Amino acid sequence: MEQPTELINWADFLKMDIRVGTIISAEVFKAAKQPAYRINIDFGILGIKKTSAQITKLYSPEEIIGKQVVAVINFPSKQIANIKSECLILGAVNENEVTLLVPDKPVKNGLRIG
Repeated sequence: MEQPTELINWADFLKMDIRVGTIISAEVFKAAKQPAYRINIDFGILGIKKTSAQITKLYSPEEIIGKQVVAVINFPSKQIANIKSECLILGAVNENEVTLLVPDKPVKNGLRIG
């Protein structure tokens, strides 16, 4: 059985700013080394953030536009090919496939996960 990487306390968890946002655009990210999409996500009052996501095996760009996703928004920006990624979309990773974590009911963009 796989074990957690490291135990954390509540204060550690609260350092992560995990929010819900709606994907407003997605396109094939041709400059990425691994197959990925370039994505813009609306986090409501927190604004629009861009990212890259390697979710091409299970999703097309057309089907994720309008989908609400869960993302960490307080990592430092990371240069990925020719964009600065501003958030990390969360998903369940199974070998080389990523299944997006999504709310089961629509919620307001920008709501914090806790």
